[in-house]
Amino acid sequence: MTSRLPADLTVVVPCYNEVLNVAPLVRALDAALLQQRWEVVFVDDHSPDGTAQAVRELAQQDPRVRIIERVGRRGLSSAVIEGVLSSSAPVVAVMDGDLQHDETTLNKLVTPIFSGEADIMVASRHLAGGDSGGLANRWRHLLSQAGIRLAQIMLPYPLTDPMSGFFAVRRELFDEAAPKLVGSGFKILLELVLSVGRGARIAEAPSVFRPRLAGESKLSPLVMFQFLGMLVERACGGWLPTRFVVFAAVGLIGVLVNLAATDIARFSGCEFNKAQMIGMACAIIANFQLNNRITYYDRRLKGVRWWPGFILFVAGCSLGGIANIGVAQLVYDSAGHWTRSSAAGAVIGVVWNYVVASTLVWR
Repeated sequence: MTSRLPADLTVVVPCYNEVLNVAPLVRALDAALLQQRWEVVFVDDHSPDGTAQAVRELAQQDPRVRIIERVGRRGLSSAVIEGVLSSSAPVVAVMDGDLQHDETTLNKLVTPIFSGEADIMVASRHLAGGDSGGLANRWRHLLSQAGIRLAQIMLPYPLTDPMSGFFAVRRELFDEAAPKLVGSGFKILLELVLSVGRGARIAEAPSVFRPRLAGESKLSPLVMFQFLGMLVERACGGWLPTRFVVFAAVGLIGVLVNLAATDIARFSGCEFNKAQMIGMACAIIANFQLNNRITYYDRRLKGVRWWPGFILFVAGCSLGGIANIGVAQLVYDSAGHWTRSSAAGAVIGVVWNYVVASTLVWR
């Protein structure tokens, strides 16, 4: 029997392409939270597989089920923030929509918060009784462990699983931290813990991370790249935006592509100016693809929007390329060093690319 009384607990589930997991997750919550007045808010980033429609169909029969469908924006962290802020419950839990998080752990997470013993409770795969066997392969294990070690360096709290996506928080504490949250990337727990200050009471409970039954994992090198950008931002006190950090890192890759392509062209017999043009063209293509996939993932250009964006990016960067080649030529004329000259021109190109990207291409 479903309850229409105000919920004491909101479970926020950010999701993308999880249509097969929606109904099983609601059934699992119903069985696990018998002692709670709960609701579940699915925050769906306009999944093409019909996830939002599946949630709506359930919501028509169960008032505890809600949907926030976001169009034109993506990202796990921002989805969690919107889901939490849509709740009026005193306690909010966050879990994935892929059934890998053990819903029976929820009671262990929320009980200490309801009793006033904790402000944030984290489901840890690395405490006694926990298990990370659901990580599909060795590569995912390596990514997860690398992220944990990096995060533990930054955190003011001794968490065993700062990369966990399964946690509960006192709603008032989240409200206080919300203005400090950037909402980019995928690791909202880490950003939240870094934003609440040292006075928060944070504890962990063991949890089993189960194998995925349907859908695909979201953990990838792209996620880790964005995660590193967030760590750099936090290390700089928040004054250096994550997006700029990631863009600069992509720009560095573009510099390396430029240098490599220029050297290949030089060894193939090209004159300096022609080699510079080849290097610049390769860097522009690499920068556009990487920025579209990583830096501006939440605004990614696809389908009919890809080509106009690419043409605009190429046109803007080509203007910067004039300065690129000019600076490189000046340095080469004065120093006669190919690599240093190419690097100087490439740096000018990166700065110009950022202006074009942020004001024209991915507005």
